Amino acid sequence: MHVVAVVALDGVIPFDLSTPVEVFGRVRLPGGQAGYQVRVCGVTRDVNAGAFTLRTHAGLDELARADTIILPGVADPAAPVPAELVKAVRAAAAKGTRIASICTGAFVLAATGLLDGHRATTHWLAAAELARVHPAIEVDPHVLYVDEGQLLTSAGAAAGLDLCLHMVRRDHGSAVAADTARLSVMPLERDGGQSQFIVHEPPAPDGSSLEPLLRWLEGRLGDPLTLGDLARRAAMSSRTLSRRFREQTGTTPLQWLLRSRVRRAQHLLETTGHSVEAIASKVGFGSATTLREHFQRVVTTSPQAYRRAFRVSSSQR
Repeated sequence: MHVVAVVALDGVIPFDLSTPVEVFGRVRLPGGQAGYQVRVCGVTRDVNAGAFTLRTHAGLDELARADTIILPGVADPAAPVPAELVKAVRAAAAKGTRIASICTGAFVLAATGLLDGHRATTHWLAAAELARVHPAIEVDPHVLYVDEGQLLTSAGAAAGLDLCLHMVRRDHGSAVAADTARLSVMPLERDGGQSQFIVHEPPAPDGSSLEPLLRWLEGRLGDPLTLGDLARRAAMSSRTLSRRFREQTGTTPLQWLLRSRVRRAQHLLETTGHSVEAIASKVGFGSATTLREHFQRVVTTSPQAYRRAFRVSSSQR
């Protein structure tokens, strides 16, 4: 089973620590079995988490057995990283272990030197400091998360949820990730390239929340929708709709629609035997060529290759 080791340091941010524990711990594969074994590991057995002290069940030796290591954010990014943790993470990386950081956990990962020469992100408030202290890293303060293959980094808070769901999707496909999101009572992961600067407004009595429109769109991905159609449904001008979309989702209406169609295509490729042409029609792309183009851009592989990678486990549903 895929082992996820979540590292707890003194000063760990509790939300960042609990995010991977909850997400990976809730993953269930088609046969009902757990997708991951999650272990919380500490440099010391007792860890000061600010408002409380937590006791870990595993030490750093667990990192040598892990398939994925998660480094959560820490309250003081300038605090020295224990030498034994640096050594353990570097040794795991040399064996090919996947390593991810959440929020200011990027500073912990950066201390290992593994991010040098790579693109990375962290909470936007800390991005300038990360770039200053570690100039060999290409710091992008605008995105939710960065996937560099073996190394992944995310911004703060909810972006950690997006990153964890992204890794579940990488490992087990779109359908399993969608089930995990529902079990965790959270939305499907947002695109890593979306902006960190998103205003999450609560539902408003004046109808400014986009939630009803997004739910309506999810049920009509196969329809030939235009920006004008969406604006009329939302009872606002196209310009106002575009502004509200940017504020509440971090992207444009049509970009959101295209990505949702690709995600639906992923689900159909995993769970049905429909041809690529039929799936393209069902999700609103019109032609297999258009589906392939957008699929390659979002998923970075072809529909056929994606189906080969995930169809075996899906056939067991």
